[in-house]
Formats: sequence, structure tokens, C-alpha cells
Amino acid sequence: MMRLFLLLFNQVNMTTAHETRSGIINAVAAYSMWGFAPLYFKLIADIASGEILVHRIVWSSLLLLILLIAMRKIPAMFKAIKQSKTLLTLTVSATLLAGNWFLFIWAVNNDHLLDASLGYYINPLLNVALGMIFLGEKLRKLQVVAVALAVIGVAIQIIMLGSIPVISFALAGSFAFYGLIRKKLAVDTFIGLFLESLLMLPIAILAWVYFIESPTVNMFANSATLNTLLICAGIVTTAPLLCFTAAAKRLPLSTLGFFQYIGPSIMFLLATFHYEEPLSLAKLLTFAFIWSALATYSYDSYRRQKKARSS
Repeated sequence: MMRLFLLLFNQVNMTTAHETRSGIINAVAAYSMWGFAPLYFKLIADIASGEILVHRIVWSSLLLLILLIAMRKIPAMFKAIKQSKTLLTLTVSATLLAGNWFLFIWAVNNDHLLDASLGYYINPLLNVALGMIFLGEKLRKLQVVAVALAVIGVAIQIIMLGSIPVISFALAGSFAFYGLIRKKLAVDTFIGLFLESLLMLPIAILAWVYFIESPTVNMFANSATLNTLLICAGIVTTAPLLCFTAAAKRLPLSTLGFFQYIGPSIMFLLATFHYEEPLSLAKLLTFAFIWSALATYSYDSYRRQKKARSS
């Protein structure tokens, strides 16, 4: 009997270890793809940001529909459509997501990748603040310290440069509020994203057909290489989400949170060393305080997770 118990215990441990390893691989893949996404958008930098956004919406919608059919989630999608409150909420989240997508594309293709990186560094700290304001969550002492360090970092840039990092705040704010809305909405990740894309789709098609005036708007006149790059906008959008969803199923959210800094770190390195965007002293100090804030926040999360395991 004891041997049988030990055998079952070892099998469970092996399964758990395999699931954890798979979760970590998927998490690293998801955040790395988000981090390297600017390389893709730079390839089509000559195309207007609005036109790229249209392609991102159109091809993401098509790819997500194929995924929903393959995953047999169409009945669940129709069930979600019937709920008017859900559709109204998704309309708001779709608006925030479209704004975030557009601003990120614009920032990358107009040499503001450092600002985009800063925005996604600020995002988790902003999530903490929104949780306190809208969800009644109480900040722990180290979380208060982390938020204070972030505020000091931004204040340094405002004082030294005389400007507010608008792009960073807009990216962080739109994504943080998007996350807040989606967190309170009981809709499957893929179904939600597909419905959001579907809500954007009529506007995107209208813009494509009637309002965008550019030599690349007619895909029949483009080269095969350019059309392939434009269609890949759908893959760039959905591939990281596939990996993220797989990771979220296998890892605790507290563990998953430690991987979210991979994306902005890659963006920072690309902006500084590959695209050679100017890194002023004020921006460097701002990043230093944000990094300190994130280190404090991560340590607090790790300590809490360790305490939960021991108890």
C-alpha cells in the first residue's frame, strides 16, 4: 500500500513539475514576443499607424475566429453575445484596447520606444493603485513604498525636462483600465478578445474602404512581401495571447507576474542599443526609480507567496 502511495505521489509531482515547466516556457515566450513586437512594426514603419491598426484588427478577427472554431467555443461566444450588458462593457474595453494598440504602433514608429517601455513598466504599479481605488484592495507597506518610488521617478522627469511622460501614462493607463474592466467581466479570454475585435471591425473596414488614402491601401497593388507583413499583424496580436493563456492555466498569477517585466526590458534594450533613442539623465533617473519600485513590488509579492506556501 505504501509503495502504491509513493508511486502515485511521484507521478503527481512529475505531472506538476511538467505543468510548471510548460507554464514558465509559455510565459517567457508570451512576454518575449510582446517585447520584440517593435521589430515587426519597424518593418512597416512607412505605413501610417492608423492603417496598420486596421490590418491588426481585421487579421486578428479572422485568426481568432479560426481559433474559436478549432477550440469549439462558438456556442459560448453566442451565449456571451446575447448578454447586452456584456456587449456594452466589451465596447468600452474594445475602445481602450484600440487606443492602446494605435498608440503603441505610433510610439514605436515615431521613435518613442523608450516611452512605450516606461509605460509598460508603470503598468503593474498602476494596476495596484486601481485595485485600491476601484476594488477596495488595501496596499501593503512595501506596495506603498513601490508606488511612492514610481511617483518620485515620474516627478524627476517632470521637474528636469518640464514635461509629463504623456505617451507612457496613456499606454499604462489604457491597458490598466482595460485589465480592470476585463477582470470584472466573466468572459473567456479568446471569446472576449474576438468580440472586442468584432466590435472594432466595422469601423476598421469603413476606414479601410473610405477614409484611408495611401498607396498601400489596395492590397492587390502591393508586393507579396508587404501583404504578408500586413497579414502577420494578426499573428503578432494573437500568438503572445495563446502563450499567455497557456501560462496562466499552469502558473499562479503571483508567479506569472514576475515574467511581465521581460517585455518592457526588451523594449528598453532595443530602444537604447538597437535604435539608439536618446536616453537623457532625467529619463535614466526615472527608469532607475521605476526599476527600484518594481524590485520592491516583486520582493513583496515573492515574500507574500512564500508565506502563503509555508502556511
